[in-house]
Amino acid sequence: MPGADLETLTHWTRVPAPRFVGGNRIELLEGGDALFPRMCQAIDAAALDVWLATYIFHDDPAANAVADALKRAAARGVAVHVVVDGFGSIATLHRVRLGFADSGVQLEVFRPLERWYAWLLPGQLRRLHHKLCVCDGKVAFVGGINLIDDRHDMNQGWFDTPRLDYAVELRGPLAASVHATARAMWARAHLWHSWGDEVRAIARSARPAKKAMSLLRGLRGATEVPDEASSAPMRAAFIVRDNVRQRRVIERSYVEAIRHAKTRIDIAVPYFYPGRSFRLALRRAAQRGVRVRLLLQGKVDYRIAALAARVLYDQLRVDGVQIYEYMPAFLHAKVAVVDDDWATVGSSNIDPLSLLLNLEANVVVRDADFAQALAVRFDAAFADSVAVTDTPLRSGWRGWLQRALVAWAAALYLRVAGITGRY
Repeated sequence: MPGADLETLTHWTRVPAPRFVGGNRIELLEGGDALFPRMCQAIDAAALDVWLATYIFHDDPAANAVADALKRAAARGVAVHVVVDGFGSIATLHRVRLGFADSGVQLEVFRPLERWYAWLLPGQLRRLHHKLCVCDGKVAFVGGINLIDDRHDMNQGWFDTPRLDYAVELRGPLAASVHATARAMWARAHLWHSWGDEVRAIARSARPAKKAMSLLRGLRGATEVPDEASSAPMRAAFIVRDNVRQRRVIERSYVEAIRHAKTRIDIAVPYFYPGRSFRLALRRAAQRGVRVRLLLQGKVDYRIAALAARVLYDQLRVDGVQIYEYMPAFLHAKVAVVDDDWATVGSSNIDPLSLLLNLEANVVVRDADFAQALAVRFDAAFADSVAVTDTPLRSGWRGWLQRALVAWAAALYLRVAGITGRY
């Protein structure tokens, strides 16, 4: 029946709604030096399938080690599916394709930009920003770390000190949600860009739907992992921001935690330009005596993004929010700790691109030991940072003009992307 086909197709391309489940083991990993060997080990142990989604898939030695593990898995009969973003990986996409050619790795590109007219298509500002890998539906990796060496910047070359970044290794029931999301991203990329207008007609015709179902049913390794909710530690939720049903789920998760904070809020993020409700929640938390610390970029990679963050410094600091700039290397971490038992690690920045446009994925962990482990890393990073100590100004026409210009530019960008309303 066409209805059944469409229901199955919707299931394949749908991301799961967030909910907390227990019975997980979640370990914090700092940087690619910790993440990539663990990821390769899990890929080498996979028996059924591997699904990987990433914004950047580079071709330096660190990324090539992961690519080699993926090819080894495909060679022994594991179903390996990889989806990369068409903008994030545009510099190396040709070489990545060549590397996976004839390997059995099924590579897809999310919103490719290889032809000039692709830049004119609607929705091209909305990118796949996930960093996910899941093996056999049992072990998953989620975070902010792209497949590129921590000491390598695509625009500025190599450095001695690795950038600050985090991921988690996750085992337990929540891995099923990561599996479903990575699979959905691959399926969306494959369906929408392999068939173009034919796939867009799926809702109007049974024939394309049957063709889609034939492909999806034929995919090897479509592991179905039971969602085994449990009250045991560690409780966590996998939160995915998309442009369908969960448009502001990550932002709301942050704001809810901030509003209920009692003792501390630590946030590290490279790109910081939150909306009004987010800023208000931070300011009110500081006003009621919560220690609020922001760890932002000291070494700047994109000057416009840094300007956007800095026009908010006075507004936040006048209410007691403490701001630090990380100096040893580039900051790429997207993590937070609230009080003693709430923490998040993921891909989402706190700016309009991440909160309103890009496809993002975070893990929220409700566990005191995990929160403490991340808090220790925060304290070490703050010790290597420079506190912003200049006197905040409550008014002044220059500060007002800067904020107005940045707000106008952000609003214009969102309008071009098709987003309207207050931010």
